[in-house]
Amino acid sequence: MKVILHRDFSKQFAKLDRKLRIRFVERKDLFLVNPHHSLLDNHELDHDWAGCRSINITGDFRAIFRPLPADTIEFLAIGTHHQLYGK
Repeated sequence: MKVILHRDFSKQFAKLDRKLRIRFVERKDLFLVNPHHSLLDNHELDHDWAGCRSINITGDFRAIFRPLPADTIEFLAIGTHHQLYGK
């Protein structure tokens, strides 16, 4: 599977502390091996993020991605639940 990062994701990622960046890489690697591992809570989104999916990075941090053709995913955003969903 090919992974690409949206420029907004890259900007958000660069602002995270080192531990969160490392955790994202660990979870991304887990996702590539087993996209539906229970730690990820990979699930479909709706409303503003319809057509996208989310995985857990930590208890409150999420990464939002969308599946693309040719076995590719694009990570679009990363942040706390509140930052991403406003709830």
